[in-house]
Amino acid sequence: MFDGLIMLGGGLAHFFTPLSLFNIAWATLLGIVIGALPGLTATMGVALLVTLTYKMAPDQAILCLMCLYCGAIYGGSRTAILLAIPGTPASAATTLDGHPLALQGKAGTAMGLATTSSALGTIIGIVALALIAPLLAEAALKFGTYEFFWLALFGVIISGQLTAIDDPLKGYIAGIIGLLIAMVGMETLHAHQRFTFGIPALGGGFDLIPAMVGAFGLAEILGVMKRTAQARIVSSDDRVIPRLSDVFQYKWTTIRSGIIGTFVGIVPGVGEDVGAWASYAAAKRVSKEKHLFGKGSQEGLIAAETGNSAVIPGAMIPTLTLALPGSAAAAVLIAAMFIHGIRPGPLLMTENPEFLYQIVAILLFSTIAMLVFGLTLTRPLLTVLSVPRERLMAVVYVLCVVGSFAITQRMFDVYVMLGFGIAGFILREMKYPMAPLVLGIILGDLLDLNLRRGLLLTNGDPSPFFTRPISAVICIIIVLTILMSIPAVSTRVRSILNRGRTGASAKS
Repeated sequence: MFDGLIMLGGGLAHFFTPLSLFNIAWATLLGIVIGALPGLTATMGVALLVTLTYKMAPDQAILCLMCLYCGAIYGGSRTAILLAIPGTPASAATTLDGHPLALQGKAGTAMGLATTSSALGTIIGIVALALIAPLLAEAALKFGTYEFFWLALFGVIISGQLTAIDDPLKGYIAGIIGLLIAMVGMETLHAHQRFTFGIPALGGGFDLIPAMVGAFGLAEILGVMKRTAQARIVSSDDRVIPRLSDVFQYKWTTIRSGIIGTFVGIVPGVGEDVGAWASYAAAKRVSKEKHLFGKGSQEGLIAAETGNSAVIPGAMIPTLTLALPGSAAAAVLIAAMFIHGIRPGPLLMTENPEFLYQIVAILLFSTIAMLVFGLTLTRPLLTVLSVPRERLMAVVYVLCVVGSFAITQRMFDVYVMLGFGIAGFILREMKYPMAPLVLGIILGDLLDLNLRRGLLLTNGDPSPFFTRPISAVICIIIVLTILMSIPAVSTRVRSILNRGRTGASAKS
């Protein structure tokens, strides 16, 4: 406990320098702008910035990426409230009550509540990160080859299940496509070339950053240009800084949404949008003002913004301790950590325990910056929304090309970005989620390596994958997850549970 507080103090002191504070300011502000612009997502922003931080010191590079990530998730609330167009997918739930408040002449109030709720949600997640991550890292030391195989598969399955709620099969297909893409290139145990078709450039497989820049950058550009132009901006002339009574009136909603968002973040590959919707649904279920939800409910707005911001520190828990990304943006952060010589995973608390508390310090500083910018620069930031989208998307496209080329200086990576961008756009049009695909690419190597390593250790006997206690538990969870996604099975289970409740109430 005291060691953790000492390392947290060291982390705060480490970043309390003029250079670090300057980086916190510009990265958070840039994140807010990226989040506020429809078509620019947090994942795209982080992926593009990775290519620009290649020459920076590792601590400053991660600082800039984390601050941009936090700022972008919050910044999406600007357009969600003023235009009814979520700047990022994480702000889709914010639109339901934020825009009706703006139409009632309360745009400033809505943006002020969104700002304070985002800050409080992040703080709740930070507390969970500081408390849970060391314990999870210690437990993860007991994981072996067999457990990591199932853990990687669980990440892809649960991501597919929760990001494609209407049709989980599409989520599973996207995840499998990602796993297949990860098989391309030289395998790690025997250095065999797989699926390269005689193309030397494919020997190293597909690099993650160009693939993600294409899937989240170019695909989003094509999607934005296909959609119609933006709606009229609602003006903001009322009070922006909220009253304390407005904030504390829904304190239990804030705490509940922060906890829900944090635990959604811990689930690999799910993301901030699920955290927002889950928090919004929970708030509506227990609210005394259900009739106001969707018509300008301050409670609904607070729940959505608290939930999506709490996912950020929650997503860092599996990212740091298991090297399993809790969100799409966290997947890019894993790639950035490896680029800068930082190895996330179970050994992090043994090899580099200070890094966890540096992440906690970064989140605290970015939350403060987000709160200051959100409450003081509301009206100046609205001018950014007047930039014609045709010019903006042209600039973003140039950044996609330059960013893909910059890391290895290979034109092949630019072609990878273009290919993933076009494929990503087509898959989005057919309602396939991108998060499972990207997670499949990231976890494919982990799954493949541990499967073959486990079979080598047992001379081809697969039984340890099913008989070891932790492996068996994760395997059962995966099977139940898949079964519950089948409509006939889930309907049957619900009817059995309802009959059980009816029988219990009749006896009482």
